[in-house]
Order: sequence, then structure tokens, then C-alpha cells
Amino acid sequence: MVDLLLIFFGALLIAVAVTPLSKRLAPRFGLVAHPRARDIHTVPVPKLGGIAIVAGVMLFAVVAGDRLGFRQLAAILLGAAFMSFLGLVDDRFQISAYVRLPLQMLAALFVWAFDVRISLLASPVLDAVLTVVWIVGISNAMNFLDNMDGLLAGISAVISAFFMALAVINGQYLVALLSAAVLGACIGFLVWNLNPANVFMGDSGSMFLGFLLACIAIKLRFVGQSPLVSWMTPLIVMALPVFDMTLVVISRLRRGKNPLTTPGKDHTSHRIHNQGFTKRETVMMLYLVCTALGITGIIASAASVVANLIIAAALLIAAGYALWLFEFGPWRLKTTD
Repeated sequence: MVDLLLIFFGALLIAVAVTPLSKRLAPRFGLVAHPRARDIHTVPVPKLGGIAIVAGVMLFAVVAGDRLGFRQLAAILLGAAFMSFLGLVDDRFQISAYVRLPLQMLAALFVWAFDVRISLLASPVLDAVLTVVWIVGISNAMNFLDNMDGLLAGISAVISAFFMALAVINGQYLVALLSAAVLGACIGFLVWNLNPANVFMGDSGSMFLGFLLACIAIKLRFVGQSPLVSWMTPLIVMALPVFDMTLVVISRLRRGKNPLTTPGKDHTSHRIHNQGFTKRETVMMLYLVCTALGITGIIASAASVVANLIIAAALLIAAGYALWLFEFGPWRLKTTD
């Protein structure tokens, strides 16, 4: 617990301290988010805050790097750093999605080579494909979710808090420490990023967080549980970003738009905000949804396979109703954005 608190508060303080510095540096490197038709913010906002999150998490490497599983930890952090750099270049120069996606796949294959991999199917090849799809999918889902002040940092904090709790319960020391670092860095960044935000994390932060959380989800193990339960629990905890990306992809395809190259105000947060809720209310509602999913994930981690299947069925029904509500029901988009 001492190590957890040290990592958490260290990452938090570093993120709080580095974020104002990133705000000052952003204009010098052309990293400012100017308002566009598809954006909610109305004034230019620096978007270099992701380096504060990276700095906070990297404290973990300094403190825990000489402990358990250094090679695997180094691989995860190197992969995450590469994703952050890729996001930084994208923030500055707008890399094509068709260039970014193969590079993300290479980062996923890199950690797979160091045994950060899903072992669920009978075929190693299929497991490798599933690992790459999971890491790349979650990295982009978290990037998609970065569309409202404080949303992604807060959701990442909630997810990492539940991952930390699950790791502690199951005696996974290293995974718990890494989760604590992510939690502290996200909360520290939130000090500056809550509505009205005066700095954004940018793709350098969102892709970094998505990659890390995807890897942590893979490394979680549950004592005495079947592979099905071990696979379902982190998926339940991360169901909100998965749902949001699913909604956006289905909506854009239905409207004849390319999901990868056609951004817009069609995310879950936008649709809730359109119903008259303020930005803060919208974000807090999604925090509560993510918290409920995290609690459900903890319950699922200790439940039987049959109970997990019942939970999965209930969540799928709820997700199906939400998809109908947002895409075809009364909360559907009123424009083509």
C-alpha cells in the first residue's frame, strides 16, 4: 500500500506541475486546437497536455523498474511512448488514418512479442490477431472518447482505479502499481482539464492512455477463474469506450461516412449534451456509468461462468437499447454532423 500511495501521489503531483508547462510550450510547436465546426470548444486551447500524463506515468518506471518483470514492463512503456509520439505527430501534422493504423498495429505486435498477449482461443495465430485488435481498438476507442472537457481523463481515471482494485484483490503487484500511476496522472491532469478546460491532452495523451489500459487489461489475472471470466471482466470495465466507438462507427456507416476519416459531433457525450444537459452534467453522467460498469466488473470477476453470461446478456440488452435510443430513438442526431 505504501508503494501504491507513493506511485499515485507522485504521478498526480508531476501531472499537476507539468501540465502548465505543456500549456506554455504548445503554441511554440503549433499544438493549439482552434475551434472548428465539429468541436465544442469556442476558443483556441493548447493540446500538449498529454506530455504531463506521460511524465506522471513514467515515474512508475523510475520507482518500479528494477522490480518484477522489468522486460515486460519496459516493452509496455516503450510501446505506450511510441503511441504517444505518434499521437503528438498526428496532433501537429494530421497523419492519415491509413498511415496511423499500421503503426499502431506494429506497437501492438511489439508488446505481443514480449508476452503481453490474450490467450483465449485454441490457435496462437488467432490469439495474436485478437491481441492486436484489442490493443489497437481500445487505443482508438479512447481517442474517440476525447471529445469533451475532462471526459477522457476522468473515464481513464475510473477505469484505472478499478483495474488497480482488481489487481490488488488478485495479488498482482506490478499491474496494481502501473494502474496507480495511470490513476494519479489522470487526476493530476484533470485539475487543468475539467470544464472549462484550459488545456487538452491531444492524441499524444489519448493514444498513450488507450494503449496502457489495453495492456493492463490483458495482464489482469483472476485467481481460480476460467479464461472466459478473465476476458469478460476487463471488457465490462471498459465497456463505455467500446460502446461509444461502436455507436460512432455504426452511425457513420449508416450515414454513408467513413468512420476513420469523418469526425463529427456524433459521440455518446454529444448526444447526451444535445438533450439539454450541460457539459459538466454530461461528463459526470458518463463518470457514473463507467463507475457502475467498474462495480459490475468486480462482481463478475468473482462470479461463476453462468453468472457472467447472465451479466453479459444484461449488458448487451442495455447496450442495444442505448444504441437504438441514440441512433434511431428520441435521442438520435438531428443533423448530419
